[in-house]
Amino acid sequence: MNRLMQGTLLLGGLALASCAPTQTMGSAGMMREAQGRLSVAQPAPGVGAGTLTLSSAQFRDGGTVPMEQVGSGGCTGMNISPALSWSGAPAGTLSYVLTTYDPDAPTGSGFWHWVVYNIPASATSLDKGAGSGTFNLPAGTMQGNNDGGTPGYTGPCPPAGPPHHYIFTLYALNKTLDLPAGASAAYVGFNLNGATLAKTSISATYGR
Repeated sequence: MNRLMQGTLLLGGLALASCAPTQTMGSAGMMREAQGRLSVAQPAPGVGAGTLTLSSAQFRDGGTVPMEQVGSGGCTGMNISPALSWSGAPAGTLSYVLTTYDPDAPTGSGFWHWVVYNIPASATSLDKGAGSGTFNLPAGTMQGNNDGGTPGYTGPCPPAGPPHHYIFTLYALNKTLDLPAGASAAYVGFNLNGATLAKTSISATYGR
């Protein structure tokens, strides 16, 4: 056997040896290997969104909306916006937006109960009643119109039937929004595109 053939056989043997693990790994092994490669590409826990948290002194997440926060038009509540507090804003936050939304309202598009924008980055809470009456909000904060057509908070007052869900969402933005007072929730939502650094939600239910 000449040296050329010996070299060819040697290289061929190495090539086959290098392929052997792949050929004998089986589907389970290949899946574990693929998962290992994918896990390397995932962001580290706590980076970016996910650190922002929201809570209320009036209800727990997944609880029931108290009568104090229930609407007064057609219902027997007091229509007082709840106290809300937050922490964990990402670096670069320049303002916040808060929305309250009922996805179960029989309108085909849900019902927006509260829209607050340009909450200053220095704020970490809204007082109880901040969206009701005289709008005792942090300086510079603006409110859009709820789907009842008025600015500020309007409490839950669903039709008789299964409880509705009321979702309070806080957005941390990298800018303030150049919008007029009384902007609609859809208009505010459109302007969140490309400006949201993180968001977080809590919810409560109410039914009659």
